[in-house]
Amino acid sequence: MSGVPGANPLRDAQDRRLPRIAGPSGLVIFGVTGDLSRKKLMPAIYDLANRGLLPPGFSLVGFARREWHDEDFAQEVHDAVKQHARTQFREEVWQQLIQGMRFVQGNFDDDAAFETLKTTIQELDKEQGTGGNFAFYLSVPPKFFPKVVQQLKKHGLADQKEGSWRRAVIEKPFGHDLASAQELNQLVHDVFPPNEVFRIDHYLGKETVQNILALRFANTMFEPIWNRSYVDHVQITMAEDIGIGGRAGYYDGIGAARDVIQNHLLQLLALTAMEEPGSFHPKALVTEKLKVLTAVELPEDLGKHTVRGQYANAWQGGEEALGYLEEDGIDPKSKTDTYAAIKLTINNRRWAGVPFYLRTGKRLGRRVTEIAVVFKRAPYLPFESSATEELGGNALVIRVQPDEGVTVRFGSKVPGTSMEVRDVTMDFAYGESFTESSPEAYERLILDVLLGDANLFPRHQEVELSWNILDPIEEYWDKHGKPAQYGAGTWGPAEADEMLARDGRSWRRP
Repeated sequence: MSGVPGANPLRDAQDRRLPRIAGPSGLVIFGVTGDLSRKKLMPAIYDLANRGLLPPGFSLVGFARREWHDEDFAQEVHDAVKQHARTQFREEVWQQLIQGMRFVQGNFDDDAAFETLKTTIQELDKEQGTGGNFAFYLSVPPKFFPKVVQQLKKHGLADQKEGSWRRAVIEKPFGHDLASAQELNQLVHDVFPPNEVFRIDHYLGKETVQNILALRFANTMFEPIWNRSYVDHVQITMAEDIGIGGRAGYYDGIGAARDVIQNHLLQLLALTAMEEPGSFHPKALVTEKLKVLTAVELPEDLGKHTVRGQYANAWQGGEEALGYLEEDGIDPKSKTDTYAAIKLTINNRRWAGVPFYLRTGKRLGRRVTEIAVVFKRAPYLPFESSATEELGGNALVIRVQPDEGVTVRFGSKVPGTSMEVRDVTMDFAYGESFTESSPEAYERLILDVLLGDANLFPRHQEVELSWNILDPIEEYWDKHGKPAQYGAGTWGPAEADEMLARDGRSWRRP
């Protein structure tokens, strides 16, 4: 029998069929009227409830400037769920969820609103049995993080009472350089203990990202060749086929490298390159990721081995796409990058001399995120040279999105009388191999926050080390030239192709 208070004595922790269910708790979302909340957070909460993973009295409190009543908020959640939820809408689940929904109107500097929030939480404790356990989700622009955190402290909302918890959930970008990230970490840790601060990198919630660890450490066939003796290079790509949309205010001045490389891509690099952890406990995972990020080395010549670009006006998918400088709200002299490619190396025994190429961009050929581990060519080919003309390097490609899965590329004989070898691929797709569809990243992450499981959340040391890697590149770009132009719908500027061509390599076409 489990000694945990409130634990079910009939549940066996070893039974993998039983999902982990959150205990009594609630979630407060600041900036609840924003896009992220409407398209991702509210649907994820409903999907968790629909899958029976939330406690019966789960409570959801929205905080925003709108003049809404509780029922207006409930209607907004209802519409968001109907439009974006992954699972089927069920009236009985909705009726139970709606019992714990409340809305608090106010600005972030409005003391009265935070007092109302405090009262609302106390009432929910009594009515819904939330046990004083609340997570505060800051779905707000980064400039408001300090204000909201200070208000939570001032009104006693962050106080950790005996037997209950209070947690902070913070969306990226976490700072805009090392100094601001350290300042923000200091401020947040003054209010919440470090183990109660969850920095969301939604990429780490994706099943395929977690599959990197399964692929490497649960199989004998990959790990022996996962090193400098066999790997030629690694390419990590996150491409989007859309422009900045209505995000000019957020995006201008931040750019692709700060928005994506600093968090998503460096996290993917750490998972791809790390040593096997002693266990999958958060501390063991973080220790190995930190070793990789500490060993990352920048190229000596940043001019040759980094590229930034901006998309220019072109036809994409049958429509004319505006160039970045023509978008609403963008300064025509802006030097913000919408494309960034960098070359990094990792100074340790496993990876010495193996380049890691990271690239991200908006308005590229298609939406795709993948990690390609490209292996060295066979040292000797006993075939006529014409027989292997079509043969590239073996590659293992982990597709994070949209069609999640893994592809292995290798050479095979072409049917016929002559010996000709050509590249073929073997594909594993999540959708075809498992009957259950993958949960959305935010479902997994919100549930982990409520359970207090920090496995998939970057710690503050990782955030700071990532800025440490990117800051010198940003400083160099700031002083040298301006972004190269590339047509919308292409795969980035010619300079990025030249960067790899200098090393005798080329970018993969995903």
